[in-house]
Amino acid sequence: MPKLPTAALPVSPSAPPDRQALALLAHERLCALYGAPFRFFSTKPPLSELMSALLSHRTRNAESHRAFQQLTTQFPTWEQVRDAPTEAVQAAISPCTWPEQKAPRLQAILRELTVRLGGHLDLPRFTQLLTELPVPEARAWLETLPGVGPKTSAATLLFSTLRRPAMPVDSHHHRVAQRLGLIGPKVGTEASHALLEALLPPGWDAQQVYDHHEALMFHGQKCCYFNSPACGRCVLLEVCPTGQLRLGAAPATEPATIA
Repeated sequence: MPKLPTAALPVSPSAPPDRQALALLAHERLCALYGAPFRFFSTKPPLSELMSALLSHRTRNAESHRAFQQLTTQFPTWEQVRDAPTEAVQAAISPCTWPEQKAPRLQAILRELTVRLGGHLDLPRFTQLLTELPVPEARAWLETLPGVGPKTSAATLLFSTLRRPAMPVDSHHHRVAQRLGLIGPKVGTEASHALLEALLPPGWDAQQVYDHHEALMFHGQKCCYFNSPACGRCVLLEVCPTGQLRLGAAPATEPATIA
């Protein structure tokens, strides 16, 4: 594998420098290819983004968007969602996958937040709490809510109007990272969050983190397909062991085995 430039990448003690350099190279090439900086797609406040992220699990964007719109049209406040019959919430979010699971989960989270925020859904306090906590602590706090994992906590902080530098990893992002060797073949999507975030330079702002996520996601959607990836036109081919092996050209050096 060609030697990667490392001078521009601050070294983090939590990740191997070679993988950090590869992550930065992928960032630079893919951001250039897909036209970063990318415009944030969402302007939702944090609680709305949290609810939207939960609806999006294993659901196409168009369907999760329709489910969110139907939910917020039928129930204009989150208190109304919390207190509604679960069957009515389930019907409202029917365009998304597993509405029978997501409806009670949304309501359980809203009830838990009501308790944590002093007996009512104090949205300014919720926003302030997520603004003032350091990002790792804000994510940990969110992940103690029922059904909230690393992707949802990161999406709530990054995609919402908070614009905090927490990196979500979706299936496309995960696939590209795995094929590049940034994470090992047995690392699942949830476990990958901490490993991939550790490869980012310290001090990156929300726009840089968002660009990184979007660029790798776009690459998974437009080139590094789940089936039949288009390795022959990939801008990362010469540093991608998976692509080189697929095309019958073994990399110059065997990539390190990653747990």
